[in-house]
Amino acid sequence: MNGRDGDGRLVVLWSAPRCRSTVFSRSIAERGDFLVLHEPFSHLADFGREEIEGVECRTEAEVIARLLALGRERRVFVKDTTDFRFPGVLADTRFLTEARHTFIVRDPREAIASHYGLNPGLGRDEIGFAWLREIHDRVVAVTGTEPAVVDAADLVAAPADTLRAYCAAIGVPFLEHALTWRPGGLPGWRKTARWHRDASASGTISPAVTSRPALDVPRHPVLGPFYLHHLPHYEHLWQRRLRVG
Repeated sequence: MNGRDGDGRLVVLWSAPRCRSTVFSRSIAERGDFLVLHEPFSHLADFGREEIEGVECRTEAEVIARLLALGRERRVFVKDTTDFRFPGVLADTRFLTEARHTFIVRDPREAIASHYGLNPGLGRDEIGFAWLREIHDRVVAVTGTEPAVVDAADLVAAPADTLRAYCAAIGVPFLEHALTWRPGGLPGWRKTARWHRDASASGTISPAVTSRPALDVPRHPVLGPFYLHHLPHYEHLWQRRLRVG
């Protein structure tokens, strides 16, 4: 892939859970020029299989091969979350170099509260910022370049400016019509629909759309230590965020 506009480029957006990555991918889908795939690696980890455009995949290697093949044919946007660790991704230098890997982060106080609201039994590691950083740093080590990192706070405060900066980073035109859409989920959301109710109900990117409960995460007896574990990984990525405006 040589990165020219119009190529069949494969773009991956990695996110810790509850970092507004789903509504981000909904905007990308509205563009109309990307095949948008929803969490193929997470679905594989959750369900033991994932069908990607008519091909069943049962291993990370098979998912990677399918994504690379599709990326040679057309523009593909993959959104996935790091509530699981993906050793196959970390080990596959071809995938790390041929796909354009990007990232989105959110204040972990907000992300953890939202995650806890949906999954009160969540464990420390599935909060995902440490595994998100691991992929980021592996991409940097293999490619020698800094990937685009989106701050979810910028996304909801200035959607147009944030998406414009992201599009410039991945080498595609910014399309203003993709800022709004008809409410309703994408087909790929069905397996995990309860996690995407806010995004399904929305017709735009807005800070008002949130399922985050009122919760003091840093002082919570269980979540507080989790927050402290993930905070430096979030900060490492946040410091590398796209500058907006």
